[in-house]
Amino acid sequence: MATSRLAIVAGGGDLPRRVAEQAQRSGRNPFVVGLKGFVEPALLADFGGPELSVGELGRLIQLMKKEGCEEMVFAGSLKRPDFASLKLDLKGVQSLPKILAAAKKGDDALLRAVMDVFADAGFRIIGADDVLDDLRVNAGPLGAVSPTAEHWPDIRRAAEAAKMSGSLEIGQGAISCAGLILAVEAQEGTDRMLARIPDLTAEIRGTPTERRGVLVKRPKPQQELRIDLPTIGVITVDGAARAGLAGIAVQAGAALVVDRESVAAAANAAGIFIYGFTEAELE
Repeated sequence: MATSRLAIVAGGGDLPRRVAEQAQRSGRNPFVVGLKGFVEPALLADFGGPELSVGELGRLIQLMKKEGCEEMVFAGSLKRPDFASLKLDLKGVQSLPKILAAAKKGDDALLRAVMDVFADAGFRIIGADDVLDDLRVNAGPLGAVSPTAEHWPDIRRAAEAAKMSGSLEIGQGAISCAGLILAVEAQEGTDRMLARIPDLTAEIRGTPTERRGVLVKRPKPQQELRIDLPTIGVITVDGAARAGLAGIAVQAGAALVVDRESVAAAANAAGIFIYGFTEAELE
């Protein structure tokens, strides 16, 4: 019996390509569908998939069934759409009231509502880490540098801030330096949050020559773990390095790293740590 195709709904960034390439290597014959305004055009050029509006739910379901897909994975970055100007097909219009009601409760409720549409259509939704075995961050250091005793108060402080922020549907990350919360991630994303740090007064933050402070990323308490897990990559490391941080800590088993070897090499070169913490270590 032929293996069913894997549908990959691709947002922005490099993660969709890595998922598609691994699916191809494992014989899953990926069917890549790009989300208009987010997907990298080169990905669709290489894999020959269509580009759809976020609101074309019916067409997406129809295409996935036509291509013999039984499983689907959402991969890549995606921002909340402008519902007022969103291009909708009939299924999108029918689903809109439920999706809009969920959107009022936060991004995670919105994502779950969208996932329900596809689950009700008979698709099994899996996580990007189910395709890429080495995607999840393990417990302990990723590179050659490890946090020291002086860094743990900031890891715990930022982890608590990120948890509280996540419970309010604000974001997944926070930065702490010497016990002071310097930033909490919101809709701007991690990269822009990191870019704000060098503008702060030097007395409360680290510098590339005297590193202090930690970025923590963790799932929201109510997170749907098959989609939108906290993700770090080389760009994250570069941003943390420019911000003068001492390191990055993410929740082990509940965060993704894109291109593990390159991320570790970038962290080593900058002299900063990347660490997968466990819940027990926060106590």
